[in-house]
Amino acid sequence: MTGRADAARPAAVVVGGGLAGITTALRLAEAGHDVTLAEGRPRLGGLAFSFQRGELTVDNGQHVFLRCCTAYRGLLERLGAARMTRLQDRLDIPVLSVTGPEQAPVRTLGRLRRAGLPVPLHLAGSLARYPHLSPADRARVVRGALALKGLDLADPALDRLSFGEWLRRNGQNAATTAALWDLVGVATLNARADEVSLALAAMVFKTGLLSEPGASDIGVPAVPLGVIHHDRALVELERAGVRVLLRARVAELKPAAPQHAVRLEDGQLLTADTVVLAGAQDTAAALLPPGAVPGQERLAGFGTTPILNVHVVYDRKVLRRPFFAALGSPVQWVFDRTTHSGLAGTGLGRAHPGAQYLALSQSAVRDEIDLPVAELRRRYLPELARLLPAAAGAEVLDFFVTRERTATFDGAPGSAELRPGAGTGVPGLLLAGAWTATGWPATMEGAVRSGHAAADAALAAAGARAPVDRGDGRWPR
Repeated sequence: MTGRADAARPAAVVVGGGLAGITTALRLAEAGHDVTLAEGRPRLGGLAFSFQRGELTVDNGQHVFLRCCTAYRGLLERLGAARMTRLQDRLDIPVLSVTGPEQAPVRTLGRLRRAGLPVPLHLAGSLARYPHLSPADRARVVRGALALKGLDLADPALDRLSFGEWLRRNGQNAATTAALWDLVGVATLNARADEVSLALAAMVFKTGLLSEPGASDIGVPAVPLGVIHHDRALVELERAGVRVLLRARVAELKPAAPQHAVRLEDGQLLTADTVVLAGAQDTAAALLPPGAVPGQERLAGFGTTPILNVHVVYDRKVLRRPFFAALGSPVQWVFDRTTHSGLAGTGLGRAHPGAQYLALSQSAVRDEIDLPVAELRRRYLPELARLLPAAAGAEVLDFFVTRERTATFDGAPGSAELRPGAGTGVPGLLLAGAWTATGWPATMEGAVRSGHAAADAALAAAGARAPVDRGDGRWPR
């Protein structure tokens, strides 16, 4: 049995080494707890990780954040990794539509970008010139945005209605939904408008587009995700005194007084005053004792939504911008991953000095997540050639896919009541994870916020005063 190293210090075990677990463990260690973090995988980072494909460093998927993601940005600062990301000075999303036959496609490029004006005028100029909507449809978007701005995010009725139904009630049509609401919503909510609750959609659009002019500026990692979420996180956790156990899958949780016991699959037993279950909802549901959470039996039915990532390496440069979103195509978002994957330093890159690596991020694709690679290749390579003229004559050096079948929780109408808070009915047993009641969709921001909530609850139970979240992206002190 492994107990705490110092009987004078409260002991905590954090189960799960994703962003929620990293945040919780760091906060508790900084507050003087003796913390052990147990992660079943051989790495930290949860579902935001990297792996090696030969010499190529591959992120499992394209992860982005916004300027309004203050908690995640605060974690980046705490890990010393803020400079390992790039944040736009001003929102700028190239939106490329393609119509017509494969032999003679018609391509139209528009941009969603903000000006240095107050909300909502910061997007007015961009919307007025947006070629993917008619003047009448642009007016519809303005009407919808003003209606969104008037919603009260604390109103529980918002969770009982789908975003799609609300859009139709407020004058939106198929064109505005495709060219704006779903363009942004699918990427941020991992769901189309008819599949997601109005509460989550309103939170995303009000916070990202209608709160402050710079709230929606887009940030992306400039290095592999593993460098940030594993390498830097491991260094800072160990520096804070956290004992990190990798390949340490938890088999059983035994709540008891005065301490809880956590048994690992290898038989090791950890004891602690506080246990934080910071993994996915199915993992937490399997470990929670009966009756720990109101309506706990419903957690088993808390659905998930997949994300598919298609990776293509061309022998030449086919895309001349960091990313774009697509309309009129199965392709959703395309990112240039050439530099931070290390392609130039691989044998493939040396043999083809101009090679480019693109990643397609395909959200809410339940009908595609299990398709064979050959079928996905037949589906997406012609579409890339329709969107990018240079791709039509380029050689494909590599094509592969990564699949996250349970990438996010399902934010369907009614999902809010399935999301528990940090506390449970068992003293000293807490929950964290993007699926808990953060008010945010399943994002890196939501995961970090849940870690802060669990740490605050643990500190409050121990009689310690939790630092005040100033909302400015800085780590609480």
